[in-house]
Amino acid sequence: MKLKDNIIYNRPENMVMVKTNGDKIVIICNSEDQMDKVHERFKDSGNYLIDFEIWDEGEDQKFIITYKVSDDTEPIYN
Repeated sequence: MKLKDNIIYNRPENMVMVKTNGDKIVIICNSEDQMDKVHERFKDSGNYLIDFEIWDEGEDQKFIITYKVSDDTEPIYN
């Protein structure tokens, strides 16, 4: 599936929330384990981490990770 620009991909059956914004992909994970799995998939597919944030505490804690999609003209540093 090709992601469209400036779209929120959030459906009830999704495990994580995904939003595109130009050459950036923002993913909200519900646990550290989810975040680790997402990072493993994204870092090896031509994307690089540009932002990381933790929201809330306890059971409501979320992990927001933002990746920039490489255009293959610049080096990728992870």
